[in-house]
Amino acid sequence: MKRFSSVLALGSILLLNVETALGFCGFYVAKADTKLFNKASQVVIARDGDKTVLTMANDFKGDPKEFAVVVPVPTFIQKDQIHVGDKKIIDHLDAYTSPRLVEYFDQNPCLRLAMRERMSAMASRAAPAPRAEIQAQALGVTIEAQYAVGEYDIIILSAQQSGGLETWLKENGYRIPDGATDVLGSYIRQKMRFFVAKVNLEEQSKLGFNYLRPLQVAYESPKFMLPIRLGTVNADGPQELFIYTLTKKGRVETTNYRTVRLPTGMELPVYIKTDFADFYRAMFDRQVDKENMKTVFLEYAWDMNWCDPCAAEPLSGKELRDLGVFWIEDDSAPSPSGNPPPRSMRPVPGGQARDAFVTRLHLRYDAKHFPEDLVFQETSDRGNFQGRYVLRHAWDGGEDCAAAKEYRQSLPKRHEQEAQTLAGLTGWDVGKIRRQMRLPDGQGAQEKRWWQRIWK
Repeated sequence: MKRFSSVLALGSILLLNVETALGFCGFYVAKADTKLFNKASQVVIARDGDKTVLTMANDFKGDPKEFAVVVPVPTFIQKDQIHVGDKKIIDHLDAYTSPRLVEYFDQNPCLRLAMRERMSAMASRAAPAPRAEIQAQALGVTIEAQYAVGEYDIIILSAQQSGGLETWLKENGYRIPDGATDVLGSYIRQKMRFFVAKVNLEEQSKLGFNYLRPLQVAYESPKFMLPIRLGTVNADGPQELFIYTLTKKGRVETTNYRTVRLPTGMELPVYIKTDFADFYRAMFDRQVDKENMKTVFLEYAWDMNWCDPCAAEPLSGKELRDLGVFWIEDDSAPSPSGNPPPRSMRPVPGGQARDAFVTRLHLRYDAKHFPEDLVFQETSDRGNFQGRYVLRHAWDGGEDCAAAKEYRQSLPKRHEQEAQTLAGLTGWDVGKIRRQMRLPDGQGAQEKRWWQRIWK
């Protein structure tokens, strides 16, 4: 009997997971990718107009014969609308859009004026702009199509009522968790179909894959949404969902839940360089608690032509096409000289621009806090945003000019502010943070004691 697990791929899937004014410049040193979170699932949505390509990455762990997926879809799906994708491209997109840690090294303050002029110039750089069917019919379920795509056997269903669909699934070896009836019924009332897939073990063996590749579905519908409620029915606690949208016009946001930008641009103690994963998990946990787990968080929004700093190179035209960005050309095709054009860099050198804007959304959800499916809208906002956290290494040179003296006097206050910022973002004990930084403990550590101000 097929086992349902709570790993979510489509969201509704049942699976059977210097100064701050320097701007975005800096040295990239670490990223917070999806591997930092348990029960994490990824969905890529490429959309222009009513045309959508949905890529679902499965994090199912276990015997492939136990795997099955049921996905509500807004329209009928033909075989040539289904494809099996490449997980490596999703991993690349994850790396490119991950929140990141960057570091700066303070320069000689005696040369501050020259440094500021140089950095100001850098910051001003402009961005490039037959029995089975009878059985099903008796239950009010219509098997509209059956396909074999790669290592997956796929059925497209429609149903008249949730009880019949639930019975059909049970009679065909699928366990339905308690509470699924009402959710299934709501999708049926919206006249949605159901995309049902399971692994063909024989075909998988022939193909030689020992993991489940992503499933991709292309369809046309005015609905820009992601059904997530079905995946919460038998979930063992809250789940993490990462959504990457690729659109022409600009940033994507949810319309029925708040979309909030994560705190970004803060300066943190330099020891976080080796603890960035712990920091980011703690920071995200605190934001989720602050919003009572009812918010979708924006982690990244950027034109796919460039990045600064780059946690990974921008995706190539071929990779974007493979993810369903149908409105751009494959830049891996040979040129008249017979050689492929140069790979995308930062920014893309020469060649055509990638007319694709990527938005990365992250939510932690369960049935209680996310009772509705996600509904999206594409905005015209092409402003760049990234979850970005800064380390500033202090200058330790021996010069003794007036600017150097002033600089050294400013460091205790700066370090105390870094400690307070880290404590505020994570909820960590500020005293422990100070000890990690080897700062004096207690409030007011950034200032001289009152008696020190008397007897200079």
